[in-house]
Amino acid sequence: MVIKNVSLEIVCGVTSKIPQGNLPEVAFAGKSNVGKSSLINGLMNRKSLARTSSQPGKTQTINYYNINGEMYFVDLPGYGYATANEKVKAQWGKMIEDYLHQSKQLRTVFLLVDIRHAPSENDRIMYDWILRQGYQPVIIATKLDKIKRSQVSKQVKLICDTLKTQKDTVVIPYSALSKQGREEIYELLDGILMKG
Repeated sequence: MVIKNVSLEIVCGVTSKIPQGNLPEVAFAGKSNVGKSSLINGLMNRKSLARTSSQPGKTQTINYYNINGEMYFVDLPGYGYATANEKVKAQWGKMIEDYLHQSKQLRTVFLLVDIRHAPSENDRIMYDWILRQGYQPVIIATKLDKIKRSQVSKQVKLICDTLKTQKDTVVIPYSALSKQGREEIYELLDGILMKG
């Protein structure tokens, strides 16, 4: 996949209706601070189109990025941010659930987890939600550059065991620094575009 044109086209807030477009969509879900904006920027070859923040919980909207006029990257609000109040957390949860439930064009959900740690309770809930909506999430294990190469397979196994993933679940370790893992994600995206 060669990404030439990118634009932030639609921003959905808590009260917005989920738009029903005609382009395939891939969604990115993950807890605050897992490196979601860095991954999206890395895939789009842009430094800062998706807002990265040292302050977790910054994405409080669903952001639709139009990629080459062929598909949308859908950036879902980061979940599990500790200092967000309960009302805000409930709203984020509802937005994510509404999107997974209502989008007619969603093809794949990328669930981002930090490769350094076992997935959290929130990650497990999110994984189950995605399965319940009929999708088989692709796990992106972020922050790959923060661990030794010898630890990778052990950490991937820990992620799979904690989430109780199904046998054929795809797990892609990803580094925002070296972009390791990006080509594998592009291949998946190409496959989605071929199916239409």
